[in-house]
Amino acid sequence: MTLGLVRALEAECRSEPVRSIHLIGPPYAALGGRQRHLTDGHTRLLAYLAFNRGEHDRRYVASTLWPDVCAARAAGNLRVELWRLRRDDIGLVSSDEHRLALADGVTVDIQLLEDWAARLISGKLRATDLAWVPRNICTAEILPGVFDDWIELERGRLQQQMLHAMECMSRELRLAGRHAEALDAALVVCHADPLRESAQATLFEAYLGEGNRQVAKRRFEEYRRLVMDELGVEPSPELAVRMAPYLRMDHP
Repeated sequence: MTLGLVRALEAECRSEPVRSIHLIGPPYAALGGRQRHLTDGHTRLLAYLAFNRGEHDRRYVASTLWPDVCAARAAGNLRVELWRLRRDDIGLVSSDEHRLALADGVTVDIQLLEDWAARLISGKLRATDLAWVPRNICTAEILPGVFDDWIELERGRLQQQMLHAMECMSRELRLAGRHAEALDAALVVCHADPLRESAQATLFEAYLGEGNRQVAKRRFEEYRRLVMDELGVEPSPELAVRMAPYLRMDHP
């Protein structure tokens, strides 16, 4: 997926040893430079707290992580996992009798991605945010093999956020005159979701930005056939109006 981007974002946080959780690819914790294996129970609890930052009611967390057992059993399972985290000297959770949360100062790879995407979407970029164009977007790499309903929901939410961010990235790169990279970013989104019209519009803008009008025209006609075949509709009138001058061209 975006491991290269994640590693670059992590490097910005490493002016000193940090405690971090890695949920993209095989999950593990890093504590002061030492990698620690996470059991399935560790992973599900830490992932829930990573995706849902802030403090949470213990009973609610327990019922979410163990929905198929009674409340007392779920609460007991949660107590066992918290004990195991302390026993294994991982200590990434702050908890009391009623509440729990990730401990202060814990870095999470998915949170770095979400923050990066939020900066692109809001237009509040850092100087380094355009340094790395992800080659693909595949949130299935988050907690591979774990299929809890709440995790599937979070994967889908992050997927949409990343698609939106990559569209914004393409536009920012185009405005900066980095046309090849703008095209790369737009193509990543179109590959991830070929029917996504906003992604196709971003791709057309990238082609037009580098002067490839005939390529943009051909791509639009391919997209029109795709949506007619798959959905039985034409592209939106707004997109058709945007492309109309180029559709009438007979020459480059």
